[in-house]
Amino acid sequence: MAVLFVRKAKRRANRPVPAEEAPLPVLDPSVPATTGWLVRGKDGRLTAYAPGDGGVLRWTETRPGGPDWTGPDLIPAPGMLPYLAVAQGEDGYVHLVGLRRERLADGQTGTDVVYALQYQTGRAVRDWRPLGTPYPNDPSLAGQIGLPSAVVDSDGSLNVFVRNAGGGVCARSQAKTGAWNAWADLKGSGVRGTVSAAITGDGRVEVLAPTAEGLLRWEREKPGVRFERADDVPLRAAPDSPTAVETDPEAGLTHFWHDAGDRTVRAWRPSLPEGAGLGDGTGTGPVAVLRTVVDGHDCTVLAHRDEATGRPALAAYPTGDEKAGATWTLTGSPSPGAPSLALDGAGRVVMAVVGADGALWVARQKPESGLALGAWERAVS
Repeated sequence: MAVLFVRKAKRRANRPVPAEEAPLPVLDPSVPATTGWLVRGKDGRLTAYAPGDGGVLRWTETRPGGPDWTGPDLIPAPGMLPYLAVAQGEDGYVHLVGLRRERLADGQTGTDVVYALQYQTGRAVRDWRPLGTPYPNDPSLAGQIGLPSAVVDSDGSLNVFVRNAGGGVCARSQAKTGAWNAWADLKGSGVRGTVSAAITGDGRVEVLAPTAEGLLRWEREKPGVRFERADDVPLRAAPDSPTAVETDPEAGLTHFWHDAGDRTVRAWRPSLPEGAGLGDGTGTGPVAVLRTVVDGHDCTVLAHRDEATGRPALAAYPTGDEKAGATWTLTGSPSPGAPSLALDGAGRVVMAVVGADGALWVARQKPESGLALGAWERAVS
């Protein structure tokens, strides 16, 4: 296949939005970064989300393929920590999930996992609803849970996961009717950081949770049944870094993470039991991933925050052929969070970051062979 490469992009100056008109993200290095916050709606428009002061910030393309955006709009969410998990179903609905802490009447701190739903691109987000915690009667234990992650199953229902106070994993799943099941203890111990959850094309949900020795793993074959422990993965992943994408209907999901030792990106699936290294680029935070066709070839595209420079870095390789390796190319300016990847309404790869200036910056695939990104542009109206 053709050699994949990423051309370094230059930042183009745009008219800045006055500070008094544009709310800023809250960038807290003590809270782990997330990816998956750039999504495409049913109408082809992209939307980006980020934690803000007192809520969630949202930028929305004015038309499919851009380049203009509206926002950032503030979706109020008082008491929510500066962390956001984003999950989207096949119906295009976007589920926002976070963790809220509030002072209780008795002086203790109450903790709630909360979620909100956006049905259509650019439309209002429904009110935040509490999901509680696995410890409804013990605020002290509830305060020890980890930050939530989420996936939407083949019924269009939300499934939420947290590290519990004992170091295992708990899950709460919505039924097809919209009702919520009780928190379920999936067991496990020694979990560090957030949980990774992803779904296959046939509806199987897979959950991974890093520990100091390896990764714990669970599977659920279809909605309405219990999660079951699967074979653990005897490889060490940096906390908060695993993500996954389906790379083959037969092979299922391929999981990606930063190695706990050398911080390079590794890929794993049951048919790749020893895992595979993907280039020598080292990174921090979660690995962004998507699949697309480049020059007629099925490719897996990866992005992360470079460990040494703080800049976004991009790589690609033929899907399922980890032996081909991947070359990481730095692009753009340093950013404090993790990049996100999506395909826009024209089918182009888009990388987005929230810059050190608090603005949304976007680079799109150029119409030429290989995987070349155009200039970084600030998302403005």
